[in-house]
Order: sequence, then C-alpha cells, then structure tokens
Amino acid sequence: MSTGFPHADARSGFDRERRRRALAKIVSRLRSEPDDVSEMLPFEEVVGALGRRSEHDLGVEVIPLDSIVGTVDRRRGEFDRSFRPTTPGVRERWENIAQARRRGAALPPIDVYRVGDLHFVKDGHHRVSVARALGDTDIEANVRQIDTAVGAEPELRPGTLPLKRHERVFGERVPLPPAARARIQLSDEWRYAELATLVEAWGFRASHARGRLLSREDMADAWFREEYEQVTRFLHEAGVGGAGTETERYLRIALLRYLLLHTHDWTDAVVERLLGEVRAPSAEDDTMVHQILKEMR
Repeated sequence: MSTGFPHADARSGFDRERRRRALAKIVSRLRSEPDDVSEMLPFEEVVGALGRRSEHDLGVEVIPLDSIVGTVDRRRGEFDRSFRPTTPGVRERWENIAQARRRGAALPPIDVYRVGDLHFVKDGHHRVSVARALGDTDIEANVRQIDTAVGAEPELRPGTLPLKRHERVFGERVPLPPAARARIQLSDEWRYAELATLVEAWGFRASHARGRLLSREDMADAWFREEYEQVTRFLHEAGVGGAGTETERYLRIALLRYLLLHTHDWTDAVVERLLGEVRAPSAEDDTMVHQILKEMR
C-alpha cells in the first residue's frame, strides 16, 4: 500500500516487515519446526561442508528472490532467511533504499554467489530485503558460480551442515557414480562414517578374493552392485530392516550380521539367524545389538 509519501511508506514498510518476522517466529514455534529453519545460511560454512571444487563468473542474471537464503560476509543476525529485518539497527539504510525504490530510482545489481540453486549475498542485503517487502519475485544480480562436491538442496539449514560434511567425506572414501550415490541416504551424520568403514572393509576382502588391489572407484562400484543392491532388494522383499531409507535398513542388517555372527558373508544360515533375531528379542547383553534390533522392529 502506498500513501504517496515515500518517507512515510518506507517507515511503515520497515515496521511491517519486523512484525512479519515476529509472526513468522510464532508460527514456526507452533509448527514445532527446527530452531534454525528461518536462520540465514552462512556461505563459508556451507561451502566448507559441501566441499568447494571450482568457481567462475556468470555475469549479470535475473535470479528468483526466494533462492537467496544466505550471506557471504555480513553478520547473520541482521536479517532472517527471508530477508526480513531482525534488528532495528538496519532501519536507516533499509528506509533509504525503500524511498529510492518508491521514487523510481534505478538500483545497481546485487552481488551473489551461487551454490547449486541457492544464492548467497555478498553485497545488497538491504536491496534484497526491500525488494521482497515490495512484492518483487526476482532481482538482477552479478553471479559467481561455486561448484561443490555435494549439492545444496533448498531445505538446507545450518543444523544440517554437519550431515552434509559427513556425506561429502563418505563420497570421497566411497566414490560412487552419481546415480548410485543418490541412493545412499542417511539421517545421522556419524552413520556415514560407519557405512564408509564397512564398505572399505568389504573392499579389502574383495581385493583379496580377486587377487589384486581394487581402486576406490572399483571397490565402490563392486560393493554397490554385489552387496548393497542385493541386500536392499532382499530387505524390501522380506519386509524387514525397520523404518527409514533403504541405506539405513542396509546398515542395520550389515552391522547386526557382524555383531552377532562376526561374519561378513551372506549365507542361508546367516539370513535365517538374523531374521530370527529380528522377530524375537535377543538375549545377548549387547547395547548396540539391542539398539539395532529396536530400530528394526
């Protein structure tokens, strides 16, 4: 809404955005969303977790405003993820830009880094905030592309960065082709380390069986085809393994196989024993075994 007085409209616009920020926090709490769901993403921490590979300039592009979710070098406490002001300290600059926009002044493109489909502001935080407040859907930006080892999804939050970091390290230890890699999904960062250790142990035994040392790429490919795909297919057909992703079900049964039977082989006897353990609580006083069995029921 415009009164025709840029100064008054800018001032009321800033107050309105602050109220929207407060309301958004209340709604988020009522929905029991994670505490960091509205936090702006920190560029360096994101790139560090995902693994920087290369970067290059793309020039000026028109980008969606809702793809801008982070900051490069500005204090994260000044705006939330939707670029609503979180502190009165940005009022003066915000209102000056809002007045310029309402008077029809041309503003220069902002500067952003692109990671996947996400953008991080290097210069232009107030311009982004004002543009969103005025109902714009896109903005001109000087874009610098950052290529990373692991992709950045729109749902990325500060709290999920440790998971992404472990996912990246798993990819370095077990370099699967993209299609196979996409099927490896875990919700606990430490289980990526457990899975990588299992795969490396499998690769060591496979190298002995073949009489030659497998490269990491060959090890990963062979493990996926000969072990992972076969076991996950069996778990799906048998309807066992517990909740979660197919990778979580695989990891449970693979760990249980070794903890109970100290073997990495799959035989009819091994399968029969494990299925029996899943259907009837184990009497063994083993905390990890009991935890895995609990997750599988």
